[in-house]
Amino acid sequence: MKAKKSHYIQDLILEGEHEHQDFKYQITDARKIARSIAAFANNSGGHLLIGVKDNGNIAGVRSDEEIYMIETAAQMYCRPEQHVTFKVFNINGKSVVKADIAEAEEKPVEAPDDNGNWHVYYRVADENVLASRLHERIMSNETMIEETRTAETISYSEREQLLLGYLRNHGGITIDGFMKLAHISEETATRIVTALHSMGVLSLKYHDGQCLIVAL
Repeated sequence: MKAKKSHYIQDLILEGEHEHQDFKYQITDARKIARSIAAFANNSGGHLLIGVKDNGNIAGVRSDEEIYMIETAAQMYCRPEQHVTFKVFNINGKSVVKADIAEAEEKPVEAPDDNGNWHVYYRVADENVLASRLHERIMSNETMIEETRTAETISYSEREQLLLGYLRNHGGITIDGFMKLAHISEETATRIVTALHSMGVLSLKYHDGQCLIVAL
């Protein structure tokens, strides 16, 4: 793959690591990089810059080897398999690989942990976090309701009104908090949240290691 000369990559480095960008000094573990691929795919996509240290310094890599490792990660250690596109940039004689991961068409995307157990990962700020069970359900779009409703035409149930009222007054709540508030099971709480999420009236937000339900 021919290297591209551009200051574009340097501008990206100045942004630092964030929700859609991750620096990798080099790729040594296909399963570990699969977690990054899955996390981006479960969000709205992102890219890896390989050959860049955490502090933004360019170390350079052997591009063909890195591309092979990432392709292996995407094909063997992501379920379902993901597609990654690559560009190679030559920065002062050093190769940096930009690996682009699109948002997955089929979610959730799983990847194995260090023990070989498969999990769903999600990109939050500059970290790959384990998705909550609620988030997995929402990504799977298992609404478990018989008819399609919209925020404009809906008549909310008592429990839905309880949740939305709480969110208006307090900002956010965990699924456990909603279960206690409404005195309902996790399955019932998940079904309610998933249905409201499908109507676009609430969303999820990760904060301090917790998955919060928040109003839109």
